[in-house]
Amino acid sequence: MSPPVVRSLLPLAGVLAATAALPAQEPKPGQPAPATAAPPPPSGSTTNGAEAPWRLQGALGLPDWLHVQGEQRTRYESLHNQFRFRQPNATPPVRGYGDDEDVLALRTWLRLEARGDRFGGTLELFDARQYGIDDTGFADTTMVDTAAVLQAFLDVHLGELGGGRHKLRLGRETVDLGNRRLMARNAFRNTINSFTGANWIWTGKENSVRAFWTLPVERLPADFASIQDNEWQGDRQDTELQFWGVYFDHQFDDRTNVELYVFGLDEDGSTTRERELYTPGVRLNRRPKRGNLHWETELTAQLGHSKANTAATSPKLDHLAGFATAALGYTCDCAWAPALAVSWSWASGDQDPNDGDNERFDTLFGARRFEYGPTGIWGAVARSNLNSPEVRFTLQPSKAVDVLFAWRGVWLASERDAWTASGLRDRTGSSGTHVGDQFEVRLRWDIVPKSVNLEVGGAYLAEGSFQDRASGDQGRDAAYGYVQGTWWF
Repeated sequence: MSPPVVRSLLPLAGVLAATAALPAQEPKPGQPAPATAAPPPPSGSTTNGAEAPWRLQGALGLPDWLHVQGEQRTRYESLHNQFRFRQPNATPPVRGYGDDEDVLALRTWLRLEARGDRFGGTLELFDARQYGIDDTGFADTTMVDTAAVLQAFLDVHLGELGGGRHKLRLGRETVDLGNRRLMARNAFRNTINSFTGANWIWTGKENSVRAFWTLPVERLPADFASIQDNEWQGDRQDTELQFWGVYFDHQFDDRTNVELYVFGLDEDGSTTRERELYTPGVRLNRRPKRGNLHWETELTAQLGHSKANTAATSPKLDHLAGFATAALGYTCDCAWAPALAVSWSWASGDQDPNDGDNERFDTLFGARRFEYGPTGIWGAVARSNLNSPEVRFTLQPSKAVDVLFAWRGVWLASERDAWTASGLRDRTGSSGTHVGDQFEVRLRWDIVPKSVNLEVGGAYLAEGSFQDRASGDQGRDAAYGYVQGTWWF
């Protein structure tokens, strides 16, 4: 085994060793299973009389109406056997990237919030950068966004309405909606989506409604050389890209809810995909609880018009696509809270590149990590042209530690469309659909509760027949590992 493979798989070995060494802890009745997504920034509250972690808020002695908090995250990533192709449409396809890639990814944000009875506001400054990407490496705007204004909005509290309370938010913000598949504040990815516009939010006892119209923020710079050098360029938004939606959530009980939504995306410009998409959907969800089943299902349609690529000469096509997912799991009410879940995801792909239609599902501004494995310089699975079952197993050896093991089979929904994560495509459909099998392992440890977190993990993609056939015998297994530390202050 070559040294890069060993380097990529070291985090996986560390997860296994650390898990074996952890003491068992009896669960509290009703305590939920560990979340599969990255944990949100901690609030700083204390539990069981434990000493509160250090916070900038307390150190500055700010008044109650003014709040400040921040996060600094450092992650080392290593990828062996790059799976992407820089020229996937060449004959034969040209990989164009180096075999191995190592990167140090840094992400820092500082948020200031003013809270009042009638008005409130938030200012969040953000910096994301990378070190280590060479001329043969992969880099894009998901990695670098230096010295940016991530959020800057004003809240106007409008009082009571229809048994609830409502407010209007104006400015730039980040948003998580539902299970974050179509609109998300990215947790694992180095950069974060943000949107500038107006957002009306109504919240009642069992229901909530959100209606928004925004201009998605374009992260800059976008060219490889500037990203490689972590150059600064002000982010921007304009009316050529507009994103709007209405989202309704009804809570049946403390674990079960239904969500109904419709999103619209309007994109102009000859060198864009000129998308005019309407995306309605429904999601039913029952959250995990020890000693109980949990489940989820989501169905999404997508219709409108789009181009297959950004070339100015590319014709505008009818767009009709869809997404479906279903999951069922059980969490044991016992030591280490073992939980087993099975799921299936399907996202449509383009059935025929010559029929004047585009059936490839567009995930809009959604996140992938919570469902499809690490992103960063990995991201081998995307919510587009995908037919994919998964089995995942989680453990919580102690309050501070949770562990994940997962297998995901990766097939194409359409054999004539691309494996979108790599760009590889066989327009004849003769290469089959099996991209490969992804194995994932991850450990998270709150070294200092609500203050310092260590995460280590990795993924391995065992090649399927599609890779070899579509690439002209260039298919191969790929391995990825990472170690990251996060400090909330």
